[in-house]
Amino acid sequence: MPITYVNAKEKTYYLHQGVTKTGKPKYHFAMKSEGNLADAIPEEYEIYENPNAQVFLCRIPPKLITDEERQVVEDGMRAYSDAKDYKIDVKGNTIAIYTADQDFDRLVNIACNPHASVEENEIRMRLIRESIHYSDILKFILEDDQHRTFMTQRYCFLGSIDDWIYIGKPDMLSSLVKKYVKHIDKESFYELM
Repeated sequence: MPITYVNAKEKTYYLHQGVTKTGKPKYHFAMKSEGNLADAIPEEYEIYENPNAQVFLCRIPPKLITDEERQVVEDGMRAYSDAKDYKIDVKGNTIAIYTADQDFDRLVNIACNPHASVEENEIRMRLIRESIHYSDILKFILEDDQHRTFMTQRYCFLGSIDDWIYIGKPDMLSSLVKKYVKHIDKESFYELM
């Protein structure tokens, strides 16, 4: 049975297996169901879906961020932020918050027609969801794995910078989340230093 994966945009991907020039196995996901399909995930590998629903087969990394720490950010977004459309991703020593580049509600108001059938509007909603792109704008980076303190970075959109900048001082994750996530999707976000 081939390995398949359905991503957040409800697209089915198939794991393909090939061989490198040196004869080692290589793997990739594609939406094509033909070709040399893999029937097992190799040991020490896992399926990873990024916030934009791209699917990869990656080596299982060492776990530096705990499930509880990820949950602190998730709970903080629900409690302190007004952002409606966001995703949280953990990679290495970083917890990143991604927000939609487009305003979902505005797109729905433009695309959906109150006089259209329910089926037509459902198709439009699905197409809108498929077209949404997410960008990471706030990161919590584990600085001290003994004391579990984090540093915060935000993306700076100034034309002369367009890069990540550190904001604030190292602190416990719950304090940083409470202090910074409330600024996401607000003008005050751009003033954080």
